[in-house]
Amino acid sequence: MRRHGKLEYGCHATPQRTCVGCRVRTAKSELLRLARVEDQVVPDLRGRLPGRGASLHPSVSCLELAERRRAFPRAFRVPGPLDVSRVRAHLEGEPHVM
Repeated sequence: MRRHGKLEYGCHATPQRTCVGCRVRTAKSELLRLARVEDQVVPDLRGRLPGRGASLHPSVSCLELAERRRAFPRAFRVPGPLDVSRVRAHLEGEPHVM
């Protein structure tokens, strides 16, 4: 039996989220949570940053789709563009610079 809003893996129901890039619903654990800090979108690896979050498959192709669709301002409910350079650096494996 399938419950609304959750996927069942074995005997456990897991929360699911929608990727803002490809719009595919999948298990929350398979997606990268993103948060907005001022005018930047940052990866929220521990899932503890405050505010609205957005979920994204950890791939550059989904990031590019989200940028093309202008999905981040909609997901975070803010006007204007947001800087996603820190997310891109994280996905490409570059060292984190603060």
